[in-house]
Amino acid sequence: MLALVLAFVSPLCALSSALFSARVVHHILLVAVAAPLIASILPRRRSGSAIIAFVVSTVVLWAWHLPMAYDAALSHVGVYWLMQVTLLGSAIWFWREVFAPERSAVEAISLTVAAFAQMGMLGAILTFAPQSLYAAHFMAPYAWGLTPLQDQQLGGLLMWVPAGIPYAVLAVSLARRNWIALRAGNVK
Repeated sequence: MLALVLAFVSPLCALSSALFSARVVHHILLVAVAAPLIASILPRRRSGSAIIAFVVSTVVLWAWHLPMAYDAALSHVGVYWLMQVTLLGSAIWFWREVFAPERSAVEAISLTVAAFAQMGMLGAILTFAPQSLYAAHFMAPYAWGLTPLQDQQLGGLLMWVPAGIPYAVLAVSLARRNWIALRAGNVK
C-alpha cells in the first residue's frame, strides 16, 4: 500500500507530470515494488505460462514508452489511467507467475533477471537517445535545471541501474525460499 501511496498520492505523482525521471521512479514503484508485493499476497494456485506473462508485461512497458503513447497518456486523464492500470496489472500477472509455488527457483530467478534486463535495455535506449523523445516533458525540466534530454537521460539511468535493486532483492528472496525448501526436503 505504501508503494501505491508514494506513486499516486505523494508529491512524486505531481512531479512525474513535469519530469520524465520522476515518471520513471513512479513506474519502477508500480512494476518492481507494488506489483510483486501485491502478487505475493495473491498467490497462484497453479502456475500458468510465465513466458506469456513476461512477454505481455514487457510489451506493455515498452509500448507505453513509445513517444506517441507516452505523450497521449500525459495529455488525457483516461489514457493516463489506462497506462497505470495496464502497467500495474500486467506486472502483477507476471509476478504471480514468478511466485507460483511449483515454479522452480532457477526459472523464477531467470524470469526476474529477464524482467530487469528488458527494463535495463529500455533504460539504455533512453539514456543514449540523441534527442529528447517526449513532447510532454519539453518545457518543465528547465524549471528544475535540466534540459529535456538530460531529464530523459536521468530517467534512463534510473531504469538501467537503481531499478535493479528491487529485482535483486526479489531474486535473493526467491533463492532464499528455495534454499529453505531444499534444507527442509520440500523441493519439487
